[in-house]
Amino acid sequence: MARLLTFEEVKAFIGERARGSNKGSHGRGLILAGSDGLSGAAVMASASALRAGIGTLKALVPKSVLPAFYALPEAMATGLEGAWEAPDEATLFDFLGDCTCAAVGSGMGRGAGVLSTVNAILATGKPAVIDADGLNALSRAAGFSELLHENAILTPHPGEMARLTGKQIAEITENPEEIALSYAKLWGCTVLLKGAASHIAAPDGRVRRNETGNAGLAKGGSGDVLAGIALSFLGQSLKPFEAACAAAYVLGAAADEAMELLKERMLLSRDVTEAVKKTVERLF
Repeated sequence: MARLLTFEEVKAFIGERARGSNKGSHGRGLILAGSDGLSGAAVMASASALRAGIGTLKALVPKSVLPAFYALPEAMATGLEGAWEAPDEATLFDFLGDCTCAAVGSGMGRGAGVLSTVNAILATGKPAVIDADGLNALSRAAGFSELLHENAILTPHPGEMARLTGKQIAEITENPEEIALSYAKLWGCTVLLKGAASHIAAPDGRVRRNETGNAGLAKGGSGDVLAGIALSFLGQSLKPFEAACAAAYVLGAAADEAMELLKERMLLSRDVTEAVKKTVERLF
């Protein structure tokens, strides 16, 4: 049975920052995200990665998304030629070569180049978070499990998990622990199956249940914030299973923090991003 994630366990995963550390000590993150009409997903993922402590962050986005980053100067955003229909491969590989970890999928849409972008990231073998449209692209690819590896984290909600597995959503929601664990073993990667209680499973059989959070997270953007937090913890040298556990816990705890003032109906995903700072400060 999945063990409940606790504050003490997550605090141990994150650890203390060395006083003499610098930005290079905490990862060079890369976020590939956004599309026309979905620029907010890229910004929220980037903002949450920065709030959770990534050393440096670059965002590779379609040129139309760049103006959304004017209010987030800490994220070094670059416009990609060809967007996600036919992304410029030279630029993509330059950015992948420079980063230590990557997150892909938030708000990317269904462009023909999304799958090739996900494939390129996985081919590096570097720690990576695959979310949202990245997961949807994988689900349309035959034999996608051959691309996955132990450094990858998949963050599906039940609908995305249904597309990846071919199972019914009802079966997934009724047996989340069993589903997460069986597919983590089958795919050889960490699976963070989102829900009212999230289940995080590693290919070696470890599994945890996270119960932080509230109904205020049932809004668009929460998954983007989660992906950014997970990326940040990968950059700070947490192993994929640890990073996924810590991200799920921090997202929920930050939502609980924000709800004390705003209550669940008023809670926006960006409020959770702002509350991440207070939550992480308690853990460090």
